[in-house]
Amino acid sequence: MRHLILVDLRRHPARTVLTGLGIAIGVATIVALLALSAGIDRSAAGLINLGGAELGMFQGGVGELTASSLPESLVPRVRRQPGVADADPIAVATGELPKEPSFLVFGVEPDGFVVHSLVFIAGRPPRGAREAVIGDGAARQLGLDVGGRLRLSVGSFRIVGIYHAGVQFEDQGAALPLAVVERIRGRPGDVTTIAVKIARGARASQVGDQLGRTFPGTVAISQPGQVARVDTNSLLVRKSATLFVALALIIGGIAVMNTMLMAVFERKSEFALLLAVGWPRRLVAQLVLGEGLVLSLGGALVGVALGIAGGELLVRAFGASTLVSPQFTLWTLARAFLVAGAMGTVGSLYPAWWVTRLVPAQSLG
Repeated sequence: MRHLILVDLRRHPARTVLTGLGIAIGVATIVALLALSAGIDRSAAGLINLGGAELGMFQGGVGELTASSLPESLVPRVRRQPGVADADPIAVATGELPKEPSFLVFGVEPDGFVVHSLVFIAGRPPRGAREAVIGDGAARQLGLDVGGRLRLSVGSFRIVGIYHAGVQFEDQGAALPLAVVERIRGRPGDVTTIAVKIARGARASQVGDQLGRTFPGTVAISQPGQVARVDTNSLLVRKSATLFVALALIIGGIAVMNTMLMAVFERKSEFALLLAVGWPRRLVAQLVLGEGLVLSLGGALVGVALGIAGGELLVRAFGASTLVSPQFTLWTLARAFLVAGAMGTVGSLYPAWWVTRLVPAQSLG
């Protein structure tokens, strides 16, 4: 059976390759989008949990988390809420480092718990208006050290410390005093998020719901899966991935069906002969289904490789490699192969059924 499947697929190599390439493109798109969606969730988790916070408060209905804008005056009120142990304002600015559009600059309170949670490899937290600390990843990439100058689009800052946070985009960024970043953003008194530490014994989800009711227009997020409540870009990527899965299944199924129909029409007498010499119709149908599955899974192998390469190229093309790193999990790859298998199965069902209806006497006559 296996030998027959491979022989049959080699009969028309151009047709087989073109069909497999179409499947590969669909699978590559699925892999890239699913990995990008997982990467966005991971990055969102880092922004939600800055400084070891259990909750992140954001403006509701914004396109992305970094576009959130909250009045800094909310912070004292948040600190007084039941279940809240502490709250720190954080302002986030992007695009301040020339040629590195995804470089993030964090505005923090020097005495807040967010700064205290950082592990300082060298130096100390920023205090003066022209002082900055940078993550160890950024220090390596930019070749900077304590005493050097961080040259942003708004001016030069003296580096007084190098930190490690354990979050990729945070370690690839820099932190400055909060008031400085607020001026950089052109929004004095406004912050991007309020990091919240939960009191011992309180539940983050319950505190988050209470904060959302107390401060209308805000959302408090404790889990990456809740990002879609505020980040419409994340929701768009997820819906796009679902849409592409459906489209790939339909288009790939049609492509496989077209290829398999042409193959069975051309080999009608061959299938009739197999039936005439005693092959069960079930076995003949399995032969056709097997060809469709091998064709689809072969395309999936190529598609997975293209999707992995394409996901990395996509974030680099948009200058977001620091913010988002595609996450290629086993479940992501498994879903790609499941979709490819479904393409082969769905596309081969009608050709397999058509073969089982052949009448050997008529087809061989």
